[in-house]
Amino acid sequence: MNTFPVLLGALCVYVIAYRYYSAFIAAKALALDDRRTTPAHNFEDGHNYVPSPKWVLFGHHFAAIAGAGPLVGPTLAAQFGFAPGFLWLLIGAVIAGCVQDFTVLVASVRHKGRSLADVARTEIGPFAGTVAMIAVLFILLVTLAGLGIVVVNALSQSPWGVFTIGMTIPIALIMGGWMFKSGSGIKIVGPSIFGVVFLLASVIGGNWFAQSSAAHALTFNAHQITILMAIYGFVASVLPVWLLLEPRDYLSTYVKLGTIAVLILGVFIVHPNIQFPAVTQFVHGGGPIIKGKLFPFLFVTIACGAISGFHSLVSSGTTPKMLDKETDARFIGYGAMVAESLVGVLALIAACSMHPGDYFAINATPEIFSKLGLHTVNLDMYSREVGEKLAGRTGGAVSLAVGMAQIFKGLPGMTRLMGYWYHYAIMFEALFILTTIDTGTRVARYVLQELTGKIYKPLGNNAWLPGNLGTTFVVVLAWGYLIYTGSISTLWPLFGTGNQLLATIALAVTTSFLINMGKAKYAWITAAPMCFVGVTTLSAGVLSIKNIFWPLTQKPGTIFTGYLDSILMSIFILGVVLVLFDAVRRWIQAYKGAPAPVEAFGPPVTATGEVKMGCC
Repeated sequence: MNTFPVLLGALCVYVIAYRYYSAFIAAKALALDDRRTTPAHNFEDGHNYVPSPKWVLFGHHFAAIAGAGPLVGPTLAAQFGFAPGFLWLLIGAVIAGCVQDFTVLVASVRHKGRSLADVARTEIGPFAGTVAMIAVLFILLVTLAGLGIVVVNALSQSPWGVFTIGMTIPIALIMGGWMFKSGSGIKIVGPSIFGVVFLLASVIGGNWFAQSSAAHALTFNAHQITILMAIYGFVASVLPVWLLLEPRDYLSTYVKLGTIAVLILGVFIVHPNIQFPAVTQFVHGGGPIIKGKLFPFLFVTIACGAISGFHSLVSSGTTPKMLDKETDARFIGYGAMVAESLVGVLALIAACSMHPGDYFAINATPEIFSKLGLHTVNLDMYSREVGEKLAGRTGGAVSLAVGMAQIFKGLPGMTRLMGYWYHYAIMFEALFILTTIDTGTRVARYVLQELTGKIYKPLGNNAWLPGNLGTTFVVVLAWGYLIYTGSISTLWPLFGTGNQLLATIALAVTTSFLINMGKAKYAWITAAPMCFVGVTTLSAGVLSIKNIFWPLTQKPGTIFTGYLDSILMSIFILGVVLVLFDAVRRWIQAYKGAPAPVEAFGPPVTATGEVKMGCC
């Protein structure tokens, strides 16, 4: 099958969904109105609450949500064939993922920029809020570990990649000072040009550095990369949001959207054929990458590309504290998720444009690959062209980079630049993921501070530096430990399932939000995807414990990992079930005429622009 009509059809679906479905939700279900003052203006502090231009905030939000999931998830899901992943990426995004991100963002803005758990406490009840907060914290830590291990696998023994990624930090610091602290107003054009030029120079300079005698200084093994990444996550979470987090995310968005645009152009010009069948024999289970069957494991493997619970934490974490106008929420919430789903489709196309033998040789260990009865086609040639051994580089990142590079290589004049494109793709992937790591660490710190603040009040103050440092250290230590002791085969199922269970919680909260604000007739918008995601993911959670994690307790060397993963998954499942029961209780009460919580909707705006208290 040629990729041209496939990608063209996907783009048409995205345009129609954004133009009509998101507009329907914005006007009818959420009633967005710029006459409401957003938390960014009400609580502006120059640290966390910072009114930001729409495009800058879109860049931050997209960079924060678009981590490893839309890249690695579809790449790994190619094991099942092209068709299942493609259909779920399209359908899941426009009716579930985009809806979740959009509605959670608006709900948080209407609740003073508070976290998802805090919104749950108001909209459902104190019990649901507490359970959601605990579940969110555990799921978030596992999510960060699942995303982080992809960076570790991609940058291990790669001085070129480490050099390029490392250079993004000083570039972002300079951009942050230039954009926000160099006189009156926020400057965009100058810092943007500076950042893009020096970032591209870092990609080219990375090759020079990797060939120099100093390359050993930036050649690290997996454990060393984990430690360096933990240090970065700690620093980025503690510094003011405008200094490193926002400019780095904004910078990486240029790379992300620019690369996506070039990849789309590459598919339209090169229009490679999809080498994979529509479905493979592994839809019935027993695959070398994902052991389970197509249902339910496709949905938890693709994760962020279609719907991601992690996005709800960004939509109720940093982004609502920086939203300038309420109507910006549609472009940022729904629009950014459309862009992420497109990334997932492109990743799937790139992976499936490889020959299956090459794909499985990269994503499986040599011992497992030898049992599949497949043979490589171009893998040896690719290894020579990129200057690295590619076989057995599991985790999805390397195979995706190879798939992208071979498409870029087909562009006019690019035949001899496979090595540059491969390392550019690795940098592109690492930027995606690290922007999720820094934002996710900050969000996890917020959640932990909310929890610990109930025990010791100063810890709940986001402006108290000792509390920030202490809670950030605990968060980084937790996800760093999981990466240090885990592998892609154990962390990705845990991440994918936990992530989708968090999405179930988020959709339950926003369903309650719609019901409480008098929009019960539109509650199906969030309730329908909640039911589907809940059923598939709870099934995947139970099967993961039974078939993946619990067997580890019987093997020497993995006993502790097996027990830890089984316990974590059990906590996820229990938390989701409890929140759902409490949410249904609240819906029944609302149906019987119980009044909505006082803060359920904030001060609605009337047609004359006057603000009245209560719920509409």
